[in-house]
Amino acid sequence: MSEESGPEQGLPEYPEYAERVLEVAELIPPGRVMTYGDVAEWLEEGGPRQVGRVMALYGGAVPWWRVVRSDGVLLPGHELRAIGHYRAEGTPLREASRAAQGHVPRLDMRRARWDGAGPHEAGAGPRGGGRAAGDDAAGSGEDAHPRAPEAHT
Repeated sequence: MSEESGPEQGLPEYPEYAERVLEVAELIPPGRVMTYGDVAEWLEEGGPRQVGRVMALYGGAVPWWRVVRSDGVLLPGHELRAIGHYRAEGTPLREASRAAQGHVPRLDMRRARWDGAGPHEAGAGPRGGGRAAGDDAAGSGEDAHPRAPEAHT
């Protein structure tokens, strides 16, 4: 979010933590993703569920499709919209197996995951070095958060 956002411009005012989560989401380059846990680690505050809650409530204001589950499964109910964004941005996908329900692809997390480094960092980044693009966040609980689909319309 920018410094210009706020009630004086007719834009919503978000809680401080939500504002910080949304700022990180805006930093993620097109074609790349961060997991909910990655965002929490970047901020050194909260956890995957808190980030997921922010995205559920306020994520429609930012590129929500770039903040994802660690297993690469697309947001249920928003798969088609997300796939459109991923294809337009060139985000690496893994084609779905024939056994997968609906034959919906997954994100190729090894290739798509952004570690926060690079020109988009702008002096801020994972203070602890962040997670490498291929690291696995399994077991962090970031898959099971409640996420309201309405936030992404």
